Amino acid sequence: MAEQQEARPAKRIRRGAGNAPGNNEGGDGAIAQVEAPQAQAQGVVAEAQAAEQGATDEPGITRLDRLCAPVEHSGAGLSKGDLNNLVQAGIHCVETAAFMPLRKLEQVHGIGQIKAARIMAAAKQLVPMRMVSAAEMLQMRNNMVQLSTGSSQLDGLLRGGVETGQITEIFGEFRCGKTQLCHTMCVTCQLPIEKGGAESKALYIDTEGTFRPERLVSVAKRYGLNEQDVLENVTCARAYNAEHQEKLLVEAAAVFCESRYALLIVDSATGLFRTDYIGRSELADRQQALNKFLRILQRIADEHGVAVLITNQVMATPDSSAPSFMGPQIKPIGGHIIGHASQTRLMFRKGKGEQRICKIYDSPHLPEGEAVFAISEGGIRDP
Repeated sequence: MAEQQEARPAKRIRRGAGNAPGNNEGGDGAIAQVEAPQAQAQGVVAEAQAAEQGATDEPGITRLDRLCAPVEHSGAGLSKGDLNNLVQAGIHCVETAAFMPLRKLEQVHGIGQIKAARIMAAAKQLVPMRMVSAAEMLQMRNNMVQLSTGSSQLDGLLRGGVETGQITEIFGEFRCGKTQLCHTMCVTCQLPIEKGGAESKALYIDTEGTFRPERLVSVAKRYGLNEQDVLENVTCARAYNAEHQEKLLVEAAAVFCESRYALLIVDSATGLFRTDYIGRSELADRQQALNKFLRILQRIADEHGVAVLITNQVMATPDSSAPSFMGPQIKPIGGHIIGHASQTRLMFRKGKGEQRICKIYDSPHLPEGEAVFAISEGGIRDP
């Protein structure tokens, strides 16, 4: 599974060009065309063969109607009704079925054990999950697309930028630049690959009411991009409670199957969980709900190869034994749950004037270090 989440972004980007990704041939339209799998088996097989020859989906996913092909042609023999049941359960592409537990697939209305087994067998043929050598994994990581933060110093600290197919967490006090980085990257992800972008769209889930499209206009002017195109390539959704926040991820997965996206932002990931679950009596429920939300985020990163950027709030630790001259001590919200879910954790803190400091708090491959960046009218940039 790991090798797919690294290689998929580069593969997806090589198939398209420009800031406005093409239209998807799958989705509801493709489902509506499937009336009787047995009667149309030859047509489905021919379509599958055409896809394998280079006409695969623009967003870099395997279309769900591939499962309508007969079993002998790497399908599952599903009907239109079966596909509709899968879509209603939040399964919009074959990758989702391949990465989910079999018992969860069996619980989908109208599927059952027999169909679930056929779907899983077909999904594993269409989405291979094999072992690879360390040399192959290194090559995949070298081909992985990284998104620029807008600051060369910050990109240097991250050795190229924010990784696609991974969860990157940013935490810090208010007014330390978390939301400003999110706005800047909504624009930089639309840049050409050679300029630190991915020529793709961004989806922004706003839980604190801080999304401002006029900031995107300012950043677009800095890079000389068409303002209207930049705004059209950013999809925004406002979350009003923790349950709604989770439902938006299901909708996001469907959107990612329709067009090419490179970035998913959740600002912030923990704010609504802090307000919806109050007190120690609901702490266990909060952590379980947060763990489920983060698992869905990781699954989206695996399936679609997007970079997942989440912001996190902090809380003070007055009982800390640190000396007072070191200033107030803080730690991120979410405890070990969010600490284990994020591949890279960045800590932001305030500096002099408009300067901010980023510290590598945790990463599987980046050494500890700091970088200074600044917040300007054109977004995040070097001081």
